[in-house]
Amino acid sequence: MRAYPMQLADHHRHTDHTMSPAIYAALVGSLFQNPAPMFAGAVCAAIAAVMTALKTGNHLLWPCAVLLVMIGALRSFDMAKYKSRGSDLTVAEAARWETRYQIGAVLYAIVLGAWCAIALLMTDDAVAHMICISVTTGYVAAGAGRAYGRPWIFHVQILLTCGPMAGAMVLHGNPYYVGMALLTVLYFLGLERITTRLQEIFVRALIAREREAAIAGQFDTALNNMPHGLCMFGADGRLGVMNYRFGEMMHLADSFVHRRVGAADVIAACVAVGTMSPENGSTIISEIENSQAGAIVTADLDRERGRALSWTFQPMVGGGTVVLVEDITERRKAEAKISHLARFDSLTELPNRLSFRDEIERLLAIANSESRLSALLFIDLDQFKQINDTLGHPCGDRLLCIVADRLRGMLRPDDFVARFGGDEFVVFQQNIQSAEEAAALSRRVVERLTERYEIDRHLVEIGASIGIALTSPGVTADNLLKQADMALYRAKAGGRGTFCFFRNEMAEIVEARRVLELDLRKALAKEEFELFYQPLVNLKSGRITTCEALLRWNHPTRGMVSPIDIIPVAEEIGLIVDLGRWILRKACMECMTWPDAVSVAVNFSSQQFHQRDVLSEVRYALEVSGLPAHRLEIEITESSLLRNTQWTHDALTQLRSAGVRISLDDFGTGYSSLSYLHNFPLQKVKIDRSFLEGIDADRPLTLLRGVARLSADLGMSVVVEGIETNEQLELISADGTVTEAQGYLFSRPVSAARIRQLLDASHGRHLRDDNVKVLPSRSIA
Repeated sequence: MRAYPMQLADHHRHTDHTMSPAIYAALVGSLFQNPAPMFAGAVCAAIAAVMTALKTGNHLLWPCAVLLVMIGALRSFDMAKYKSRGSDLTVAEAARWETRYQIGAVLYAIVLGAWCAIALLMTDDAVAHMICISVTTGYVAAGAGRAYGRPWIFHVQILLTCGPMAGAMVLHGNPYYVGMALLTVLYFLGLERITTRLQEIFVRALIAREREAAIAGQFDTALNNMPHGLCMFGADGRLGVMNYRFGEMMHLADSFVHRRVGAADVIAACVAVGTMSPENGSTIISEIENSQAGAIVTADLDRERGRALSWTFQPMVGGGTVVLVEDITERRKAEAKISHLARFDSLTELPNRLSFRDEIERLLAIANSESRLSALLFIDLDQFKQINDTLGHPCGDRLLCIVADRLRGMLRPDDFVARFGGDEFVVFQQNIQSAEEAAALSRRVVERLTERYEIDRHLVEIGASIGIALTSPGVTADNLLKQADMALYRAKAGGRGTFCFFRNEMAEIVEARRVLELDLRKALAKEEFELFYQPLVNLKSGRITTCEALLRWNHPTRGMVSPIDIIPVAEEIGLIVDLGRWILRKACMECMTWPDAVSVAVNFSSQQFHQRDVLSEVRYALEVSGLPAHRLEIEITESSLLRNTQWTHDALTQLRSAGVRISLDDFGTGYSSLSYLHNFPLQKVKIDRSFLEGIDADRPLTLLRGVARLSADLGMSVVVEGIETNEQLELISADGTVTEAQGYLFSRPVSAARIRQLLDASHGRHLRDDNVKVLPSRSIA
């Protein structure tokens, strides 16, 4: 803020600098608020000056009278001009008007002081003295009531008028005049204090008014910019406050708030413009009249907008109610969308697991109350994972959408279908007469879902397996789903592409499997497992070159459990990695007790091989056991080579670089792709026992020898598994391409202690030496 002119003291400068422009303009304006008294005072002073001039005949008093008339007229003219201005004062304008007032007041005070001093010093007329003293005193007293807004101007006027008058009375010499001078000084000092105090009171009032106006402005701004509509009704029910947002939401006119209407009038206006129904209006009026806290939600009459409003009612102390209105349309839409996402599958738009379960509970309640028969079909897509792996997830997603459409097309309006998760779907078939209807629907589903799909110019074929559970009195949704899941498991175990009904004995099988899972976890913690070993015999030397480690479970009550029962369960419950880690370390430590020429072969499941730290696990097992890397042979199956081919190739290459030997196990049971032999760093191929079926015929024998010769030409050792007779051994070893053989002809899998005996015998004498008979062909169990 700019400084104002002619500031005579630091106090005034400080005050002017810190006050607001509005207060400063108001203080300057107070100087011009009473033009009539000032004009009357000027006229009286002029008349008094003329009277003293006529009474005393002093020619010096005439100029004073003339100047008082002229200056008084000019000040009156200035007062009138100020009154005729058309706008509020700016800071610059207020400074100019203050200067003009100051100049007029100072000139007038000088002339008045001079007139009084001349009359007192240059005349002895008591009447003249009385006139000039009384007029001057009255002028100063009147100025105190006009110039309190800028008291420093009044203080200048006191000095210029009372100073010469008091000085003249002292110079007069009369003791009474001297006493009068002293009283005059005290009187004028009192006026000075009064004007200063009046200015403080006035400024304080202006500041308070300005603060109230600012608070009112802020309150008004806050009300009109808040996102909620607001109405405030007094104890008499009249509208006290309505913000802009409320009028906008309710489509009310801007002038509505100024009409002093009641709550009923406001609601009636909302109903009239169509933003509120009469029923909702009655409810809102009732809430306002009750003067109790509450909340309701109303729906817009305009269905296209679908607007929802939340009304909150809060009573005020002393009576009256504050009404808040919030537009919750978008929030409700968002909540509805979230609810839809929570209950529907975003891909197929079918109900999801949560929604299906709730619906099944509802439908089961109806079916149980009316003794109706219904069926739950648990559908699992066969070969879907291969589609995802080969064509990618986008194609898999489109396939799921087509499957969902086909299922919708096969069902009645009363039936209910949902995506249960992944490639699983569930159908609830209501109000059927017999189980045959469920079977018929299952046949149609299997047939329809096995038809070809065209996705991105790819022809895709999948299958479907279905488990069926029929409702019974009192059955719950959880039990029904569990039964259908058990039936599905049996259908998949039976060869897939079919359906199976739930039977009570399935629950017993599932319970037995659950117990097996629990026992399997405990067995790993207690190390109840044991490794057996089956030798691989070099056909040229007749010696054991490698022993394959095979898992056995010595269960406290079940006895010896086969890997056939262990491995699938361990893979399903995620225990195969920990179990495989134990087998690897145990086999490596056992191998250290064998002759240096004998290696150990350890089977790696696909899950175990594709864990990201498989290389670290192999290195750690070798380091802990002290086994040289070339004495460890890792056997993998074709399923391990199908997954993540580049990573698999890199992992095998690193293992081979570390010195570990890699063997392809059970060749011939899967795709038996010859590209595996070429693309991956394999060192041994184990031909599955299935090749030995009908080996005495030309075709199977030719096929086996062809695979063996191809593998040998690629620099790999060839092992044939499942040798049980001398005739089989003679046929596979005839052309010399098969390097090693394995089977019951040489030995069944045996314990660690027994394999050490066989190894000692093998590497002490010829394995097939009939005189020693360390490994007779059919004598070792």
